[in-house]
This record gives sequence, C-alpha cells and structure tokens, in this order.
Amino acid sequence: MAISIDDIKKLRAMTGAGLADVKKALTEAEGDFDKAKELLRERGLAIAAKRSDRETSNGCVLVKKVAGFAATIALKCETDFVANGADFIALTQSVLDAAIAAKAKTIDEVKELTLADGQKVQDAVTQRSGITGEKMELDGYLTLEGDNVEAYDHMGKHTLATLVQLNKENVEVGHKLAMQVAAMKPVALDKDSVDQKILDEEYKTAVEKTKLEQVEKFVEMKIKKAGINPNLVDSEDHIESNMAKGWLTQAQADEARKIIADAKVEGEAQLKMPMIENIAKGRVQKFLKENCLVDQEFQFGDGDKATVAQWLAQQDKELKIVAFRRFTLAAE
Repeated sequence: MAISIDDIKKLRAMTGAGLADVKKALTEAEGDFDKAKELLRERGLAIAAKRSDRETSNGCVLVKKVAGFAATIALKCETDFVANGADFIALTQSVLDAAIAAKAKTIDEVKELTLADGQKVQDAVTQRSGITGEKMELDGYLTLEGDNVEAYDHMGKHTLATLVQLNKENVEVGHKLAMQVAAMKPVALDKDSVDQKILDEEYKTAVEKTKLEQVEKFVEMKIKKAGINPNLVDSEDHIESNMAKGWLTQAQADEARKIIADAKVEGEAQLKMPMIENIAKGRVQKFLKENCLVDQEFQFGDGDKATVAQWLAQQDKELKIVAFRRFTLAAE
C-alpha cells in the first residue's frame, strides 16, 4: 500500500527515527502505526545486541536540581558526532527530567520510568540506538536529596557534571565548590569518609613503591662507585643503544649488568621496614590531602593557598559541605 508523507512525518515525530527508516517500517507494517513502532523498536534491539561489545566512551552528561532533589545522568554512545546531536541531548534531558520528577534512587528505577511521550526510558534509548546505529547505555546516575544543592555542567560541554550540597544556602560558594569538585576530582569529602579499601590499597602501593625506590638508589650508588654513568645503564634498551653509539664498551656493559643484578639482591636484603613504613604513611597522608575535598588547595580563591576548609571558613564559619557528587566521561 502507498504510504503518505503525512503518515511518515507523524511516525517520525512519534519516534524520532529517520525518514527512510520510518517509511520502511510503515511499508512493512502496511500502514499500521503500532506495528511500525514495534518494528523500529526491534531493529533498535538488534543493533544494540550486535554492538554490545562496543565501547561507549562518548555521550552526554546532564545535571539538574529542583527543590529537595538533584541528579546527574549520562547517556553514553560510541562517537562524539552522535553525542553532540540535538536529538541525543534532548533524549538525555527528557530522561533526566523524568528521573527528577520521580525522584528515582537508582539507574534501574530510571530505566523503568515513562517519558512524556509515553515511551519507557529503556525503550527510548534502544530506539535511538537503532536510529543512529551505535550502542547506547545509561550511566552516571547520581543523586543528592535535600536543600542547598548547586549543580554544575563543566563549561556547558555535557561531559562532566557535579553537585555540591551545603548545610545552609550560599549560591556563590556552592557554585565555586562545584567547580572545585570538577577540577580537582576528590574521592571523598574528608579523610574519615575515605573507604578503608582505598586506604589499604594506597598504603600497599606506597610500600611497594618505596621499596623499589630504595633498591634503585642502592643500585645507582653501586654503579657510580664502579665509575659507570648510571644514566647509560638504567635499562637493557639503554645499554644496547649506548653500546651501539660507542658510549659503552662490551666489558662495561657486562660489568654494569652484573653490578645491577647483585646490587638488587643486596639492596632488597638491606631494606629497613620501619623506614619504609614511615615513608609509605607519609605518602598516604599526601594522597588524603590531594584527594579529600576539604583538604585540597582551593583553586578559585585569591591566591592565598588556603585549603577548601579554610576558604569555606573565611566565607562563613557556619558553612559546611554536606556531600558532593561527580561524574565524567573522561578517562582519569
């Protein structure tokens, strides 16, 4: 049967699908709108399944607040071309609007919500995947409940969003702190808020790094004592390269290799664990200072090197940060 242009426009408005896809679906459905919509949905599912192993490193991150509730959400896709499309951004906004209206707590709740056009959220995402031919998935749904929340979309680029909640209203302070969270990517509010697993892992890494450094210093000392430039023999590749350039003789290279092997064993045997542990603890403290929001150096003050906590006290001694949220598409 012949499909009218008005029918094509009507279904396109209902689904957002491309003209060619809409016409094809209507033709196959013999003008039945419900059947055509189902065909478009099935094609979206097929594309989603086919591309399930693809990486969704691009997308749109949006943030919104209303009285008593705020949230971020990301709709992820494969390319920035799709991510920057007006329809894609509009879909992300409609999903966030529905999530905010329902005050949804989890991403799974969001997927089951119904959008203003009557579609379930997950179905709308699947359908958009069918239209663009790219894998899409919802992610980064973070919420804050209560008042005094400031929301920030970093540079308006929809790739990084933050939320900061204060114990009392102060829009300017909240905005600057939201920018701080965006720029400095804290992992916790303060040291008491850091997950013990993170602290244990940081300490373990610090111990191993310190051991390695101490052994390397011992090896370097032994190499220098033998009258060999440590920079010429700091890796096997450098040894081979410097021999080819005539900067090392075969005899010097062999001697350096033996010294390095022996010195590593001797250096490891001489490690003093109390010293190693103290250095490691210092590194953990440095990690906390750099990654706990209140202890970070505030980036948007007047250059006085104040921590976030100190700067906050300068604005209002009663002001406190209650919580923050941060989501980005960038690999950090």
